[in-house]
Amino acid sequence: MSDLEEFHHSLIADIQGDADALGLYVQEAFFEKAGEILTEAGEIDQADYCHFEGERQALRDGKKRKVSLAVSGYGGDPADASDVLSIILCDFQVNAELRKTDGKHLKAQYSQLVEFLRHAKTSEFYEDLEETSPAAQLSDLIQSRWNGIEKIKLIYVTNSDNRAVVDARPVGSIEDKPVTYSVWDLKRLQGFVEQGKARADMTVRFAEEFGGGVPVLKASGADTAFESYIAVIPGAQLAEIYDRWGARLLESNVRSFLQARGSVNQGIRRTIMEEPQMFLAYNNGLAATAEGVELEQGENGLLLKSAENLQIVNGGQTTASLHAARKKAGEGMKDIYVQMKLNVIPTVSAETVVPRISEYANSQNKVAAADFFANHPFHVRIEELSRKILAPAGETGYRETKWFYERARGQFADERSRKSDAERRKWDAEFPKHQFFTKTDLAKFENSWSGRPDVVSKGAQKNFAEFAKTIEKVWGRGGTKINEVWYRNLVAKAIVFRRLEKLVSAQDWYEGGYRANIVTYAIAKVACDVQEMDKVVDLSKVWRAQSVPTGLEEALLLAAAEAQDVITNPPERVRNMSEWAKTQACWKAFAERELVYSDTFTGALVDREDARSEDNEVTQDENLTRSVEAQTRVFELGATFWAEARTWGRDRRLLSPAEYNTLEICAKIPSRLPTERQAAFALEILRKLEAKGFGAPDAMAAE
Repeated sequence: MSDLEEFHHSLIADIQGDADALGLYVQEAFFEKAGEILTEAGEIDQADYCHFEGERQALRDGKKRKVSLAVSGYGGDPADASDVLSIILCDFQVNAELRKTDGKHLKAQYSQLVEFLRHAKTSEFYEDLEETSPAAQLSDLIQSRWNGIEKIKLIYVTNSDNRAVVDARPVGSIEDKPVTYSVWDLKRLQGFVEQGKARADMTVRFAEEFGGGVPVLKASGADTAFESYIAVIPGAQLAEIYDRWGARLLESNVRSFLQARGSVNQGIRRTIMEEPQMFLAYNNGLAATAEGVELEQGENGLLLKSAENLQIVNGGQTTASLHAARKKAGEGMKDIYVQMKLNVIPTVSAETVVPRISEYANSQNKVAAADFFANHPFHVRIEELSRKILAPAGETGYRETKWFYERARGQFADERSRKSDAERRKWDAEFPKHQFFTKTDLAKFENSWSGRPDVVSKGAQKNFAEFAKTIEKVWGRGGTKINEVWYRNLVAKAIVFRRLEKLVSAQDWYEGGYRANIVTYAIAKVACDVQEMDKVVDLSKVWRAQSVPTGLEEALLLAAAEAQDVITNPPERVRNMSEWAKTQACWKAFAERELVYSDTFTGALVDREDARSEDNEVTQDENLTRSVEAQTRVFELGATFWAEARTWGRDRRLLSPAEYNTLEICAKIPSRLPTERQAAFALEILRKLEAKGFGAPDAMAAE
């Protein structure tokens, strides 16, 4: 069985499992999975489900005939997505054999999406639908935003193996609005799920498609690890490239950072509009990477003809601001040039080196850009805790297990793929697939419990960007807050969230749709009300049982039913319920509702002091274990290793006197032995040095 066939069977099993567990149709479960991938890949900002299939009479080629319409969802409000309307069609079929499709099949799917769009922007189509139906709300959104829409993206997601490679392909226009078409087939889904590769063929052909090659100077010698070039690219050309691929042109961590910071910088915009000829002098330019480049010798020097999988690792605001201002700037765009530093990183090294270049390139930003990176100490600590802390067997389990935290895309699949069949069976028992969660899941759990359901409703990436703003506060001084107690409570929150997802789908009162909004609102409401009672939900009880107590389930369902009522009955003149759920006004309206909980709910609560006392006991045990582990680790690394770390840090002036003295003691093992405190401090220093490049030959070679 090939890797693709194995992924095919695994994906079908996952979708069917999600559908059964959550009470969904398999098509909706597949859309949810596809939506997660598309948002994380930067294809869209969020994914809203809206299934519609039907036929309508239409005048085509001078004749009236029946046409097929179909849509599965859309990428949120175009006004929140740089005026880009994204509509999505999913095609999921359960087949034992791998299904293959071709260009003819794609044309039929594309036609259905186009026909839906053509009809949805008419009042006649809207009036034929039930006013509260998702299709009617999408139609209303398209009509109300139509004049402001600048671009249309049609996205087709399928679990078939398609022969054609279609990525942001221009396919004409609708009422002068340019339309592109992208296909995410099984191979592309596999590439992203297992390796984080979102690009089918994101090769920027400067000479062929974007007006001409870019002049470059080589900035690396023959013996350097990677090729480097300095370029000056016309602002209009850069804006055109961004118009085609959008945020996918930005490295994923930069994309999250940009979402939190705001894509358009007013200072940059002012220079574009008022002093375009000074743009090169005022702007710091871009840092970018590519997995390969094509060059040619021109009359005046080297020209960059194309760049394979170009990624901007610094300068996202510059690029987005140029794109946003290109129409108003008019002729002024001709005077704008942008400096670009380009590093060519081969595919084999890209996964590890590109994020590191991105982090270093963004280290000077006033907003803590490092908070958005997978190797922030917060995410590393959660990963470490997830690999070592055993979760109780609970009421229905037969053995202790672990929850797997994936801080970087593809970790779970990568670690599992390295194992033999026997080792995989052991791995699957230790890390059950349903006990897997990502950075965006973590942000969703935390912001729900923190009373921010309106933010969670904005989608995974925007919610994560908002959570990242608070990461230093959560991390605390030296990360002391992120301990075993915090991790257990996090897992308990995950258990509650996922249990409520299943419960809502099974309720008689559930009308379908908006489940994600209902769940986050219900949890936020219960957490808010419990706080008013001066109590806390007993998360340690959830952790021990690995399930949700009946009293807490009842309270959550009571809140969920009310949440549905608030979300699906917006104020007058507000038609789109998904957009209503993203507003603070919606959360305020719900938070102010009084709910009467049953007496059994009190059994799921504890006094704050009692919870704090139990947490302290766990923390004391953890501190003892950690000190022993720290000393063991320091001794295992040995005196020679610590001497190298001391010298490396000293030569780069990275060590304070206290840090240098601690490493000096470790470098004299066994004649001098570090105390428990010194051992813990030594490991903290080591993490700091590793973040600066110690122990990474590729980073050191690039210095």
